[in-house]
Amino acid sequence: MQILIYLLLLVVGFAAVIKGADFLVDGASGLARKYGVSELAIGLTVVAFGTSAPELAVNVQADDEIVFGNIIGSNNFNLLGILGISGLIFPMLVQRKTIFIELPFSILVLSVFLLLCNDGLLGTDNNTLSRFDACMLLLGFVIFLVYVFKTSKQEIISEAGEHPPKPLGTTLLMIALGLAGLVIGGKLIVDNASNLARMAHVSETMIGLTIVSMGTSLPELATSLVAALKKRPDLAVGNIIGSNLFNVLLIMGVSALIRPRTYNPELNYDTLTTIIGTIVIFISLLLFKTKKLGAYQSFILLAMFVVYYIYVMNRELHWF
Repeated sequence: MQILIYLLLLVVGFAAVIKGADFLVDGASGLARKYGVSELAIGLTVVAFGTSAPELAVNVQADDEIVFGNIIGSNNFNLLGILGISGLIFPMLVQRKTIFIELPFSILVLSVFLLLCNDGLLGTDNNTLSRFDACMLLLGFVIFLVYVFKTSKQEIISEAGEHPPKPLGTTLLMIALGLAGLVIGGKLIVDNASNLARMAHVSETMIGLTIVSMGTSLPELATSLVAALKKRPDLAVGNIIGSNLFNVLLIMGVSALIRPRTYNPELNYDTLTTIIGTIVIFISLLLFKTKKLGAYQSFILLAMFVVYYIYVMNRELHWF
């Protein structure tokens, strides 16, 4: 009975976090439009923060094991699971700048993150993501934002007639409800995921890599699947690559800035999975003239996803 209560509260937490992010994005976007802020600025700040808000809401309140498990698990779920499923639904043509700039940048960021976490390679005893490391990640985030601003083309569309601005009071209420949903939902997720881990006698790292990471990736899953069904592959691919960069640079940066985070070297295999998956996508797009993420590549990603999760479960439960 107690397990069912924890599971129910976990689901309530996910629902609160996801709906809270939705309210926050809608409210902040409405406020920005009301005061003449561009659609480009809204997309790069408010909406980007909104899609990363579930991970952030969990990480600022979680122990170190869930912090790293959430981000690394989310990245693997995004890259291997969501992108694999999206590619099977509709072959995705990948933009040239994504292939030659964003994917290599992702590989670089993930490699630097791996090095920053493994202080043991430098001869120290503790593997810690320090505040200095956090500043380096946040600097990378700023560089990424500058790149996006410079490469994005703003479309000036007047939406005043179609979407009249909401009253200021309504907009502020949506922002307040969104923030409340994120904070309360994040606490419910952290507390009940930890309770389930203790009851099941499994580590918080595994809970972070599986249940928590999948739950916080629901906005990315919904966005990418809808984009694939509507045959907008650039949105699906960009959503995943951008989300993974935001997770490592912004969310881990903020998490370690709040307090230094102790890293479990066992997670090196999980981070390497993300790096290898990104390299597989990069090489396959270079080799195929069509520059599409089609059924063949998507099947490979999904196969990696299945093998990876079998490995995670076996590492914890020792099936064989």
